[in-house]
Amino acid sequence: MKTTDTPSTGTGDLPGPRTAGDALVKKDAAPTPRKEGKREGATLNVFSHGVLIIWAIMVVMPLLWAVMTSFKTDRAIFTSPWALPDKLHFENWSRAWTEAHMSDYFLNTILVVGGSLLGTLLFGSMAAYVLARFEFPGNRFIYFLFIGGMSFPIILALVPLFYVLQNMALLNTLHGLILVYIAYSLPFTVFFLTAFFRTLPTSVAEAAFVDGASHTRTFFQIMLPMAKPGLISVGIFNFLGQWNQYLLPTVLNTEPEQKVLSQGLVQLAVSQGYKGDWSGLFAGLVMAMLPVLAAYIVFQRQVVAGLTAGAVK
Repeated sequence: MKTTDTPSTGTGDLPGPRTAGDALVKKDAAPTPRKEGKREGATLNVFSHGVLIIWAIMVVMPLLWAVMTSFKTDRAIFTSPWALPDKLHFENWSRAWTEAHMSDYFLNTILVVGGSLLGTLLFGSMAAYVLARFEFPGNRFIYFLFIGGMSFPIILALVPLFYVLQNMALLNTLHGLILVYIAYSLPFTVFFLTAFFRTLPTSVAEAAFVDGASHTRTFFQIMLPMAKPGLISVGIFNFLGQWNQYLLPTVLNTEPEQKVLSQGLVQLAVSQGYKGDWSGLFAGLVMAMLPVLAAYIVFQRQVVAGLTAGAVK
């Protein structure tokens, strides 16, 4: 008689049917490390986003409150500081623009910052290009000399700058203040652009030299347009620093008709005395903030591109 083998149900190496106990063991097993990593990453992401939201509220709320207050009356500012204005009082802005001479301060600031920004980018880019692309004796010494200028406190140079400008007949002049702003901004500009020029490809400049282009033409027509993201980024930083500068013009520019916007805001706050023209003061403050906010909004992508372009070759 022929017999048939029955399938084994043991727990050895032979395959057998899965039992309910095996299913329970698999069900109660610990989660995989990948799921734990995803859960921790999600928790960290929620925490970081929460911190960013809180920080954004802390930054944006004072700006919005200043804009809202600039359209209120002086009585409404003290009686209901957090309420919306009953109507938009544009006379606050016109009063600050004309009676407080904010228009003159605004024009002086545009002239000083515009001239110094142009000179800083021009001279800073030329110096950074030479330090980044050419090897010569004293290259590193000049580079570290610029770096050392970043660590020099500007308050220690106020008295020497005062006498230097006085001897050169540049004290209390806009063009004298422009030269001081350029010298004050050059160290950071050279430091920033030197690292940026080192990341640009050398093959393009070599091809221009082969075609007969001079060093000047190669710099202005080829290398400088390629460095546009870096120029925009360092230009924004210099614009913010020069626009909000108060210490230098206070010491070197004391003539009333030559004052810049930061001095004008202080003058507006001091000259009102017991009048309490707080609405006009807030209107002038918002006028001073608008160019800075506009620069951030318009050039935010270029700033990010300039900061990241020099990170990877």
